[in-house]
Amino acid sequence: MPDPDILVLNPMPVIATAADSGLALHRFWEDREGVLGAHGARIRGVASSIGIDAALMDRLPKLEIIANFGVGYDRVDVAAAAARGIVVTNTPDVLTEEVADLTLGLLLSTLRRLPQAERYLREGKWTQRPFPLSSSLRGRKVGIVGLGRIGKAIARRLQASLVEVAYHGRQRQMDVALAYYPTVQALAEAMDVLILAAPGGAETNRMVDAGVLAALGPDGVLINIGRGSLVDEAALAAALADGTILAAGLDVFENEPNVPAVLIERDNAVLLPHLGSASVQTRNAMGQLVLDNLVSWFKGDGPITPVPETPFPR
Repeated sequence: MPDPDILVLNPMPVIATAADSGLALHRFWEDREGVLGAHGARIRGVASSIGIDAALMDRLPKLEIIANFGVGYDRVDVAAAAARGIVVTNTPDVLTEEVADLTLGLLLSTLRRLPQAERYLREGKWTQRPFPLSSSLRGRKVGIVGLGRIGKAIARRLQASLVEVAYHGRQRQMDVALAYYPTVQALAEAMDVLILAAPGGAETNRMVDAGVLAALGPDGVLINIGRGSLVDEAALAAALADGTILAAGLDVFENEPNVPAVLIERDNAVLLPHLGSASVQTRNAMGQLVLDNLVSWFKGDGPITPVPETPFPR
């Protein structure tokens, strides 16, 4: 029996070099139309970190499973997949601690102005006068928007740092002892740091707008490691420019890798090129989980980490 044909949409650690996986891997990014023409009718699985829409699904009539590289899968049309009986998987857990580590680092960098201080030293300014004093994590109240796996891991780190932590989510989690706020606006009013760890999608699109930023206040700090779509970037740039909030630390943007110039020019913003899970070890673990989902499916053992919308019964 021939190996199942898998369409790999973009380069990913582990996947494209997994020659002994028992899967026939086809590199879509090298010759899209050529690969579709030669193999599209036989493709049974897709591996992707860039998402997949209904139009591409329609060109893969035998598609059974989409293995998403990443815990967030908002760029996969899961409704179209479910309607076609296609299983969708993601990569939870293996990146949780890495992203939480990065979040705490980004928060500290934003509050203590670490990138600005390093530039100050490199530019030779320290010999002229000390770097200005910064804000602090001490005494802060931190609100987390989205208390899933990553949100909880962030909360654990913050509690170890002896700061007050609260959260907002779609519903209160009865097994969580943290204070719960029913809206993002209410959380912003009560806290002076807002960390966004929610998924993307229509429900959360631009949930942080001018009103939420105003509620956060002039000593407020916004940290986003969720999705760029969670924030109204124009409103954020204005809030940073006019002192509505103190600072922002962003690892994600609405139109990556294109970052608005109005954000780049702000000295009170720390901007990272989507580094949340970007370590060799974690990305390899994510790639391995994508591969394991595909191998498990075609062995007949079912998916390992199906998403809630998948048609596969769990």
